[in-house]
Amino acid sequence: MDLVFKALSDPTRRLLLDRLHEQNGQTLAELCARLAMTRQSATQHLAVLEAANLVAPVRRGREKLHYLNPVPLHEVQQRWIDKFEQPRLRSLSAIKRRAEETMSDRPAFVYVTYIESTPERVWAALTDADITARYWGHANVSEWTAGSRWEHVRTDGSGIADVAGTVVESTPPRRLVTTWDGEDDSSVVTFDIERYHEIVRLTVTHENLADERDRAEAASGWAAVLANLKTLLETGHVLPREPWAMSR
Repeated sequence: MDLVFKALSDPTRRLLLDRLHEQNGQTLAELCARLAMTRQSATQHLAVLEAANLVAPVRRGREKLHYLNPVPLHEVQQRWIDKFEQPRLRSLSAIKRRAEETMSDRPAFVYVTYIESTPERVWAALTDADITARYWGHANVSEWTAGSRWEHVRTDGSGIADVAGTVVESTPPRRLVTTWDGEDDSSVVTFDIERYHEIVRLTVTHENLADERDRAEAASGWAAVLANLKTLLETGHVLPREPWAMSR
């Protein structure tokens, strides 16, 4: 929390967040051009924002794109806004809303979480049918090779797959890309697993969502699923109640 407030205290870093809100997923060169800022200065400010988990870097080929991450701002909202309801802090919730807005040609939702685990265990938690059934309420079933089919199968014994798609990329234990096929089109989900000192940084990028309703559902859905995943890997058990099944 201290890192978040430190990051938000600087007007230049707040300006960087504003510019990413206007156009999410920018490279360092694009940010420098829009702000008339040197690369060294922008890099230093972005490092502070990344340390506070307010900005999530995502590599696309040779480029490193920067996205707003709403998770720390949601925690600020819970800790300060909901508790004290101070009007001067309501601007932080506005930043959170902005952080979840994206352009049509950019990832619609990016979620970053840190887990006390190993890349191998996180990979297994995403691809093992029995493990996914424990924390997701569905079993993810596939051979997990590029081009193979994957299914999100109910655990009630019906064998019904509520979601299905294709494995686009499978590089254990670092990166998994799958399509989530709909009636008219499909979205794409990317899991990037990185060793981060003695823990793991997991970045989930959900692209090509059809509309704002799908984006909102993805935002709440991934938060619930990944909270359950993190709890399972760090404690050995899932949350006492499924977050997605509870009313707000």
